[in-house]
Amino acid sequence: MMKYVLGCLLALCLCTPLCAADSVDINTADAETIAATLNGVGMSKAQAIVDYRETNGRFKHPDELVNVKGIGLATVDKNRELIKLGKKKEVTSQ
Repeated sequence: MMKYVLGCLLALCLCTPLCAADSVDINTADAETIAATLNGVGMSKAQAIVDYRETNGRFKHPDELVNVKGIGLATVDKNRELIKLGKKKEVTSQ
């Protein structure tokens, strides 16, 4: 019985970080936030995402990340639930 309880506790500890991960808006986040949130994306790839966004404009779909050097479809797929595309803020004149 004790082995069962310990096994359940271990499983809970291992799954909690996966469930607690925040999402990231790749259209507004800085490189540090992107690297900290997305799996398999370190600082150089995160900076490449920011650089691509600054050069080419906002991402309209997560799959566009494959256009960033070093980001493949496998990376996009494993992070799909974490990738958000915030809407562009409207500028209103008064």
